[in-house]
Amino acid sequence: MLRQEVVTMPLPPHLRNKLLSAGFTNASELERCGGPVALARETGMTPEEAHEVLQLLGERLPAGSDWRAGAVSAATLLEAHLAAPRIVTMCRDLDELLGGGVATGQVTEFCGVPGIGKTQLGMQLAINVQVPAALAGAQGQAVYVDTEGSFMVERCADIAEGAVRHITAMAEKQAASGRPALAEGFRSGAVVFNVASLLRGIFYFRIHDYTEQLALINMLPRFLQQYPQIRLVVFDSITFHFRQDFTDMSQRTRVATLMAQQLIATAQTYGVAVVLMNQVTTKVMEDGSSKLVPALGESWGHAASTRVMLHWGVHDNERHAALFKSPHLPPGNVAFTVTADGVRGMPRGSRGGAGLANR
Repeated sequence: MLRQEVVTMPLPPHLRNKLLSAGFTNASELERCGGPVALARETGMTPEEAHEVLQLLGERLPAGSDWRAGAVSAATLLEAHLAAPRIVTMCRDLDELLGGGVATGQVTEFCGVPGIGKTQLGMQLAINVQVPAALAGAQGQAVYVDTEGSFMVERCADIAEGAVRHITAMAEKQAASGRPALAEGFRSGAVVFNVASLLRGIFYFRIHDYTEQLALINMLPRFLQQYPQIRLVVFDSITFHFRQDFTDMSQRTRVATLMAQQLIATAQTYGVAVVLMNQVTTKVMEDGSSKLVPALGESWGHAASTRVMLHWGVHDNERHAALFKSPHLPPGNVAFTVTADGVRGMPRGSRGGAGLANR
């Protein structure tokens, strides 16, 4: 068994392909991989799939190598959670609503009507994920998946210009307070943060149907392995083709559920923030009234750990963000605006504190 070639093993084709793509050629290499958790990390499989592979091969797992043996303490999880960078939105109130910004290692969903600012927010995050670590930024890159054709590179360049001005000003403030390293890095060219570098830091994919979308999600783990500096993946929008291309609703639900599981696994395995822009639909209530709810129904509600509804304010006609699902944050509602420079907080009097958001 230990000399058996991977190509001859009785495995489902998609698992065999993952093994071959990761460089595994025979069973002896699988035995040395360190168990299901390590195999999942190497191949981009889920731990359950890796465990299934070893079970199908009839491997005798070493003591303690069962996939559940990869457990860590809650203290370790909390430490990792606190250490993980967050991606700011440039709106202080919205960042506070999200616990400091969009979390990496999780799936976050923003829902809203057309024109509310979903694409603007997606582009803003794709720029902000590149903020230097010296300003508590993720200093990473982004994948932007455009399913509707709404991504406009000219607008993205405008947002990048606004971010460069904002971050340069913050670096100068640091220098004035006795921390000149970042400002000097900008001036010397040792730290590059300009419009061209920000646009180069966004990997753009245009998706035309749900088949292309599923194919991209399947290849995403491999892409993240190839480009480990990526810390953000934006789908704008995640549900567009699922509302257009399906007539069998039960099939749509099954496919969407599998897609959600893959995105959750990708976020957790690679420590990236997966941000899903979602459309809304009208739900008629029992009393005859109606309200806007996220598209794809309640079954889709498990896809994201954090969900935010973007809407127009009833009394002020301003853009609002309402947090209505989070594993640890309280519900809340804040206003934000979209300016020539991108997403920002509402104009107000000066407030204390320091950070990346518009003050």
